[in-house]
Amino acid sequence: MENVVVPYSKKGFFCHVLSGLQAHPDREHLIYPLGCTLIIKHLKSGKQGFLHGHTNNISCLTVSKSGRYIASGQVTFMGFKADVIIWDYTKREIYAQFTLHKAKVEALVFSPNEKYLLTLGGQDDGSIVLWNVEKKEAICGSPASAHSAGHCLTVGYSSHSDNIFISAGNRTLRVWELDLPNRKIRPTECQTGQLKRIIKCIEIPEDDSFFYCGTTSGDIMKVNLKSRLLSSCGPVKQKFSKGVNALKMLKTGDLLVGSGDGAFSLCSSNNFKIIKRVELEGGVSSVALRGEGQQVFVGTDAAQIYCFGYTDFKPELISTNHSSAVWDTAFPHGSSELFATCSQDDIRVWHTESCKELLRIKVPNMTCNALGLTQDGHSIYSAWNDGKIRVFTPESGRLKLIIHNAHSMGVTAIVSSGDSKRLISGGGEGQVRVWDILQDSYKLVATMKEHKASVNAIKIKSNNQECVTASSDGACIIWDLLRFVRNQMVLANTLFRTVCYHPEEYQIITSGTDRKIGYWEVYDGSAIRELEGSLTGAINGMDISQEGGHFVTGGDEKLIKVWHYFDGDVTHVGVGHSGSISSVRICPNNRFIISTSTDGAILIWRYPHSS
Repeated sequence: MENVVVPYSKKGFFCHVLSGLQAHPDREHLIYPLGCTLIIKHLKSGKQGFLHGHTNNISCLTVSKSGRYIASGQVTFMGFKADVIIWDYTKREIYAQFTLHKAKVEALVFSPNEKYLLTLGGQDDGSIVLWNVEKKEAICGSPASAHSAGHCLTVGYSSHSDNIFISAGNRTLRVWELDLPNRKIRPTECQTGQLKRIIKCIEIPEDDSFFYCGTTSGDIMKVNLKSRLLSSCGPVKQKFSKGVNALKMLKTGDLLVGSGDGAFSLCSSNNFKIIKRVELEGGVSSVALRGEGQQVFVGTDAAQIYCFGYTDFKPELISTNHSSAVWDTAFPHGSSELFATCSQDDIRVWHTESCKELLRIKVPNMTCNALGLTQDGHSIYSAWNDGKIRVFTPESGRLKLIIHNAHSMGVTAIVSSGDSKRLISGGGEGQVRVWDILQDSYKLVATMKEHKASVNAIKIKSNNQECVTASSDGACIIWDLLRFVRNQMVLANTLFRTVCYHPEEYQIITSGTDRKIGYWEVYDGSAIRELEGSLTGAINGMDISQEGGHFVTGGDEKLIKVWHYFDGDVTHVGVGHSGSISSVRICPNNRFIISTSTDGAILIWRYPHSS
């Protein structure tokens, strides 16, 4: 029986969830989603706890007033029902699970005394449901908005009464009252006159007299909770660009406003005049207060988390991550202190132990498909979808060299020779090219045309005289790098995604969309054995340990598997990814495994075998 392991650390923040970043009332933890996992991060030590239970990406999150419960909702496929999970915070386990809403849970909120949980379905569901937390059952439900109005997008609960809550969205704003004896919820439309707005967030202050609504038009509506009448709307002239995504009321009576253009502002709640304003990277998606608001945490859709002190109002970047799929990862030769990852728009270098970002190399509007570090440690080489190979310095990220038109359909795979003087690249059109890298220039040495589809992986032999390429045309070709001809060819009914040399270099292992792991002789290309690599989906990443005793795989199954090379048995299974795994690497001294996935997550695992 294989051992199931969980990651030692997770990098990532599912930045597109509005109000997805929450500060726990114990003032020591941040809570945020990453794919279908909830992460509870200790602010001082940086230690992480994980809550697994959702089957698809988390779409909304809330914490009860005392912090005893966390509730989260998810998205699912059309025609299926989406789960709402209430978590017991102290036990870190599922307290209750409700399945009622179709396709998506749009928003949820606890009542002030934690008796009820209010959930709102997405646009394919359109219903609002009140649940009894103690009895773990539904009390009643209702369509969220009138037929004449648009979809409901958010909900808020009164600060004192368990019987009054608010729903808002596209041209709809309602205050609801619970009639518990009759198990009914009754709405009252708020009178906003000529004003028609799409509301994305609601903030209800402690005194319950007014509530505030942030709109996509970039203004804030102030509504009287008792009379249900619009009191004021502003700012009149200088509106918040790209809409108001997050609102938080401070004890001083001032409002914190996060807008879609990345501006984070402190403004007066009377006339909405801006007192202080800071520009952040990415549109603001969440604002969370620690304690009474002495510290404020802000999450943006560029997957950044900032911390503000209330007095100085200066942003401190406390967490960063890729905001889109991570395609490849690489270690420097012989060192596991650092690693590099690549994604759309950028390459990043991280410190392995602390997960801190050390360097960011930005190439806007381009996607980096593969990267590596030369053995001498002087360069980061990278393959890009615009058909260019870019070489950077690892200390400053300065562009050292760019090879234009390296491949006609994007560069899809790349590797460096052991002496760091050559690059071998593969392209979307199936060509394999060898480049000599000189001081400030390059020379095309050879072009090898055999593959009929994109080259997905390249590995080079330690003597630099041979390499192997894996392609989507169902062939793995072993090339002679002295004569630039084919030595051997391996054929299978699959789209090969990955290939590795055994450290003794007499065998290669391959994998791809047929879910099989194949062992092959380098000498004559004959098949040695075949293993069933995964139950569902392709295997996208594979790496072998330095001594050759074990290898790891990961793919669309979302599991990391550690295999014994000679026995062909799975020794450990890693559970933690929410998206398809795109790459996996064992660090050079066999301490960690790094895996990346298409939801933007980077997971660091302890290597389970002693080297």
